[in-house]
Amino acid sequence: MAQHNILLEAGTNELEIVEFYIDEQTPDGQSYKGYYGVNVAKVLEIIRQPTITEVPQVTHSSILGAFNQRSRIIPLVDLAIWLDKTRTEPLEPKVIVTEFNAVTTGFLVSGVTRIHRMSWESVEPPNRYVSSFSSDSITGVVKIDGRIIFILDLEKIVAEINPGMRMRLNADSRKDEGARYRAMVVDDSALIRNMLKSLLEGANFSVETAENGREGWDRLQGYKERADREGRDLPEFIQIVISDIEMPSMDGHSLTKRIKEDPELRRLPVVLFSSLISDKLRHKGEAVGADDQITKPQINELATRSKELIAERFGIPA
Repeated sequence: MAQHNILLEAGTNELEIVEFYIDEQTPDGQSYKGYYGVNVAKVLEIIRQPTITEVPQVTHSSILGAFNQRSRIIPLVDLAIWLDKTRTEPLEPKVIVTEFNAVTTGFLVSGVTRIHRMSWESVEPPNRYVSSFSSDSITGVVKIDGRIIFILDLEKIVAEINPGMRMRLNADSRKDEGARYRAMVVDDSALIRNMLKSLLEGANFSVETAENGREGWDRLQGYKERADREGRDLPEFIQIVISDIEMPSMDGHSLTKRIKEDPELRRLPVVLFSSLISDKLRHKGEAVGADDQITKPQINELATRSKELIAERFGIPA
């Protein structure tokens, strides 16, 4: 299924999501079907529930065990337990097998509906209330055919279940001296924005943040207009853009494409920093002109590689 996503042209601000559901039981005993979604680019396959082997010393009650699929041992997570839902037992539950950040995980759900293709502009960021009842595990909300679909932050779920998968900064990543650099970090996750801001500031960057590609693009337009109005050079305001890929309103591929098609902004190096960067998807970033692509486990390389790009583009010593 993930192979189908490769056919999506990069930079069109479109995505495809797999819609699935969990048959839930409300506190008053009523049946309810909750609809959720995940980016197709993270999905390897959808299978029937396999034979499960218990795993000793599990770190979270939602881990049901592990199963063998194509000579790989894959942990199985019951999404209903993670979301604190009472799931009614379906006749034929499905398992969505995902891969991102070089980690493969299976998620047990009641069933899978279909694939939807849409614009990121139709994906709304969750409000605080929606985030609170999902343990902050929802990254977007989509309304389709009269129902609401919640796009789940599976990265956060995997990191919470397996603390070893969380991004960590090296102790020496904040020890640096030299010139000040100017970076913009664009990411819809407050956790990631703050982590990257801390990392880069420790490496002598001045950092500003934006919550999605649309906000980042508007800021860049403002800098371009100000530089022109004041007769100054663009790098005096901004020298590099570091962007996530999956974001409501405008994704990172579209932001990168817009930057590289702009006669003035195209001078700015753009680094895509995302869990979606893999050998089979890297060509998408290349197609829109990204100068570098870094996957989240490589977070401690971000400052060094960013400085190298700035030095190459603007002659500022790395």
